[in-house]
Amino acid sequence: MEASTLIALPIVLALEPVAGAAPRATLSRDEADELASLVATDLHALLPQVAQARLVLAGALFDPVELLRPGFPAWATLDELGRRVPRAGVAQVVAFGSHDGRMPAQPLEPSPHYADGPMRLLPLSLLAPEELAEELAEQIEVQLVGRGEAGAHTADWLMRTLGVRLEHARYLSRNDLLALTCVQYEHVNLAPLWSLLEVALLTPYREEGVLSARGLALHYENGRVLAQSPAEWLAAQGGEVTERAHDFAGIVFELRQYAALLDAHALPLRLQSAPDGEGDAGWLLEPVADADPRHETPRLYAHEAPGLGVVAVTAAQFGAGSQPRVLAHGYPLQPRALGPLLAALAARYGCAAELQMPGRIVLDEHGQLAAPSASLH
Repeated sequence: MEASTLIALPIVLALEPVAGAAPRATLSRDEADELASLVATDLHALLPQVAQARLVLAGALFDPVELLRPGFPAWATLDELGRRVPRAGVAQVVAFGSHDGRMPAQPLEPSPHYADGPMRLLPLSLLAPEELAEELAEQIEVQLVGRGEAGAHTADWLMRTLGVRLEHARYLSRNDLLALTCVQYEHVNLAPLWSLLEVALLTPYREEGVLSARGLALHYENGRVLAQSPAEWLAAQGGEVTERAHDFAGIVFELRQYAALLDAHALPLRLQSAPDGEGDAGWLLEPVADADPRHETPRLYAHEAPGLGVVAVTAAQFGAGSQPRVLAHGYPLQPRALGPLLAALAARYGCAAELQMPGRIVLDEHGQLAAPSASLH
């Protein structure tokens, strides 16, 4: 088989350890070879056409968020490595494991950050000749969803080698994994997030706009997600001040959920109001105005909510009057991001990275995000 004629058909071996068990992250080269042989036997029983394809396996255990990233980097790397092998022997089985604790390429290195997830996935690929690929792809979708349990020998080998008991070990197509993840996100009221991810994964050239469950606008375009700023969202809301402050805390909490999952799926997040502005996986900055050199040195004010800590930071300065002039709002999306956010605000506005703590979410007379009046400052 020439490398140019091989079509990649992505599969995973999905493992569900018993609650509390965490298998190690990678297999050695020899272990990966052993597992690949067992997997080949399993798949041949389900899909006889596998004998005409090349099976490529990565001896590494991932969380679904690590595999479902734009461009599917783990599979892309696995396919590239598999195609480099001129001939994989009679069985056409190729496995890649760790050597001296490292996998052969970075996209095949699982992150310890996700090591305790309830499902661990080993990526596989079938590299099939062009004339076989369409029929084999159809059979993969039909056979694995109904009969995809790993064989007894494979499951026993996995438990002995990984040192954990498994509730299930089964083969899934990548489409099965996408459908399963969709259901999981819908179950926790994150269907809009999945709509963004699905476009980013399958049709990244398209754009997609959604509203979160609380009504925050999010838009996917050009490989990133742009979120409506919480301050802008707040400005369009009604209700009493106490209710508006509570709703603002809720929208920031929801944005934090989205931000954590988008970061896990390697999708950058920025604000619609500052798409090319400062920001990080852990914080977002929304400039409103430049500092006025005729006014006092700007200060940074925290907006706090019970159970959430600092939900926003406002940079403001005072002139001759008692009302603050708002310069920017910043949103720490992770606890450890507050320090870097304060440093970015301080650098931008030439002020100290010290946080004034009014102890609440501060709104002005119009119910918009603000800083305390001069009498409180």
